[in-house]
Amino acid sequence: MAVGTRAGIRSGSAVRGRVARVLVAFVLVLGTLGATTGDSTSQRVRAQEPGTPAGSADGRTVGWETYRTLDELGGLRHGGNSKQFSSFARSGSNDDGFNGTHSCLRTTERGCVIAEHTGAGEITSVWFTRDPWGDVTATGDIHVELDGRTVLDAPLADVVAGELGPPFVWPLVGDARDTSGGAVLKVPMPYRESMRITVDENPYFYHVDYRSFADADGVTTFDPSDPALDVVRRLRRFGVADPKPDAPTIAERRTRFSLRPGESTTLKPFRGPAMIDELRLRLPGVVAAPRVIDDGRAFGAGGSSSFDARIAPGNDGVRITRRYDANVGGQVARLLVDDERVGSWRSGPARQGEWGRERLAVPASLTRGKTELRITNEFRSAEVDINEFRYEVHSRVDGDWIRTDVLDVGPANPGDEAAHDYRIENQVFQRRKLVAHLPHERARVEDSDAVLRDVRLRITFDGRTTVDAPIGEFFGSGLGEYDVRRLLSSIDAGEGWYTSWWPMPFARGAEIELVNEGSVPVRRAVLEATAAPSAGAGPGTGSGHFHATHRQGLTEPGKDWKFLSTSGSGTFYGVTHTMRGRIPPGVARTPEGPRSSASPRANQRNYLEGDERFYVDGSASPAWYGTGTEDFYESGWYFRGGTTFAMPLTGNPAYEYSGEGCRYDCTGTYRLFVSDAVSFDSELVAGIEHGPANNEPARYSSTAYWYGNPISTMRRTDRIDLGDRFSRLAHDYRATGESRRELTATFEGRRDPGPYRYTNTSSTGEIGFRVRIDPDNSGVRLRRLADQRSSHQRVRVLVNGRDVGVWSQPLGNSAHRWLEDGFDIPAELTRGRNTLRVRLLPAADAPPWSAVRYTAFSYRTVER
Repeated sequence: MAVGTRAGIRSGSAVRGRVARVLVAFVLVLGTLGATTGDSTSQRVRAQEPGTPAGSADGRTVGWETYRTLDELGGLRHGGNSKQFSSFARSGSNDDGFNGTHSCLRTTERGCVIAEHTGAGEITSVWFTRDPWGDVTATGDIHVELDGRTVLDAPLADVVAGELGPPFVWPLVGDARDTSGGAVLKVPMPYRESMRITVDENPYFYHVDYRSFADADGVTTFDPSDPALDVVRRLRRFGVADPKPDAPTIAERRTRFSLRPGESTTLKPFRGPAMIDELRLRLPGVVAAPRVIDDGRAFGAGGSSSFDARIAPGNDGVRITRRYDANVGGQVARLLVDDERVGSWRSGPARQGEWGRERLAVPASLTRGKTELRITNEFRSAEVDINEFRYEVHSRVDGDWIRTDVLDVGPANPGDEAAHDYRIENQVFQRRKLVAHLPHERARVEDSDAVLRDVRLRITFDGRTTVDAPIGEFFGSGLGEYDVRRLLSSIDAGEGWYTSWWPMPFARGAEIELVNEGSVPVRRAVLEATAAPSAGAGPGTGSGHFHATHRQGLTEPGKDWKFLSTSGSGTFYGVTHTMRGRIPPGVARTPEGPRSSASPRANQRNYLEGDERFYVDGSASPAWYGTGTEDFYESGWYFRGGTTFAMPLTGNPAYEYSGEGCRYDCTGTYRLFVSDAVSFDSELVAGIEHGPANNEPARYSSTAYWYGNPISTMRRTDRIDLGDRFSRLAHDYRATGESRRELTATFEGRRDPGPYRYTNTSSTGEIGFRVRIDPDNSGVRLRRLADQRSSHQRVRVLVNGRDVGVWSQPLGNSAHRWLEDGFDIPAELTRGRNTLRVRLLPAADAPPWSAVRYTAFSYRTVER
């Protein structure tokens, strides 16, 4: 697909000199993005690219391979840790960046360091925002250094606008228009020895998600000259094509059904080993939610618009759907496909407050065998102008209409427009935000919302039901039938298909069931699924079963809303989150409770002030601690005041307010993790606050997507309590330059903050001890409980006399001083041993090394 430059679409775009020089190096690469490939289509469309590598080195998938092997998501990520740096308020207040107090780990001559790590790992996701409305120009340049080499040094605003060219292009990057208020960088950047991210100026709000590894096996340092065009093309088809590598269909199941209240339907079971490759559902009786927020453009007399559109080559015709502002009547435009006239758009009389939708058919004689069309709309007549907000393209394959492309037009979609080479001549209008309604009867909308809320999808793998969620939220929308496009599932709102591409492996069998637990009947629906080859899931396979874990209820004061709380081992891949705020408009609130009726009008979106906090493998300290709810969904400023958006991994498809099926203020969001998926070996507690102090009333609902099994793959094998003389003697513990003192302090977060009183030690010289481990291990983790008042503590770690790297902790917190952090020791030094001799050598230029205790955990080589 051809890629247009943004300069011709947005006004005031200027490429700085440095970026201009980088762009020259990418000219040929940009041209190759125009290449298209044939799509293999039966009952589905895939985004597979030919000749792309598969698999991973030494069982560890990093970098671009993570996106190229999405069929292997079920493979459990043992031996790696997902972590986060962010500007969260160290005191636990809501100052998560407003004053920039905690936005720099330290300041150097280069600028503000926001992330740094010593050892092997991978930068997986970077997000920023700042006032006004997410414009990050004032942050200056971003400088990314991996293994001592600069791989990115450019103005941040240009990077996220896609000005550098592949791989730094949409949707691997996005600015505040693409994301309704955030700036994102999703290019995975592996490193073997170290990483550091620095920006010129205080960024205020940010997070950096990254992975850490015990060793560098299978890790190749990120190469910015590799454009990863196959990954870019795959991601640009999010929500309209299966992103997994192509695979043969070995079984198909399909049923037409109706469900009265209390009834259920079940597909004929699949037999394994195999995996459910695609799951589709069509509900003709369900209507799209009427309230749609969008932006668009318009052209006047003598004007036109054009864009590229993907289609399925094995089609029997194509249809194009245009969404427009029906407040403007008499719109007539000629539609051309590859310069051939096929019909005219005719809007009819003006209809106040409504969205208009028109469809035009393109005959198979113009489309069959093609993978792409050039669509052109030419002005013929109008009362004012020809406006356009969105185009959808469906291909007819085997008698079925399959959505194969979407173009969201407007100033808030620069990436989408550029990816489709969208061009407009004689533009007379651009609207940044229009809230209008599709014409539906209220009763039908209410019944539709009830079906999506009360009909549940249940999937049982190998005798265990691991998927149990409402169908709306499972496919991406818990507020009604809103259009959802994301990497691994979609909702084609308006009589289209709901589709899931999550790979779901199983060893013996899988059974798919729909249960109507509500009071509204389901009529003339279709459920179908296909299976593809797989080694299965469960003990001995290295893969976990797919889970969709649903929760709903009222938020509780002082407690995080838990997306997922589970034991065992697995990988957390994301969540669909439905938030129904319960803050009345006339009552302003403080963290202590409601103010008087004479207080200013309440902030009804204050529930979005909550931060995400993820606790991994029993640690008392959160591995992730974010800065706000819309920030977690990588947007900003309450989604720019309620503006919806869609990206492959994050989105806000639904926003309702006061009387539109929502009493006060309601938001529907999703976030999917790929590179930044959170692995766990014994336990995961992943949650988010509701309000700045977990204090705002709301009804929340969420569906978490993850792979796992109930068997833990790590266990505690030893612990040294440094305040206990006998424990020190038993572990031959020695420390030079050690001081001790009693300290009463708390942990960050709300899981179990304390306060706790411990004997804390601080050492300036060498530390040594022995720990017991399980000889049948695949590596060992040392966990330290320490005082983090002093940041940038650092020691070199030697195990049995061999140097295994630097244990570094850049974080510091004088308000909540207790911290649990860890260091992984690779299996080559631990397998077959009963004990390890550990030496820690504090760095001369670092603060004293603090420790209350050390705990040894052995990763299991065999699932037991």
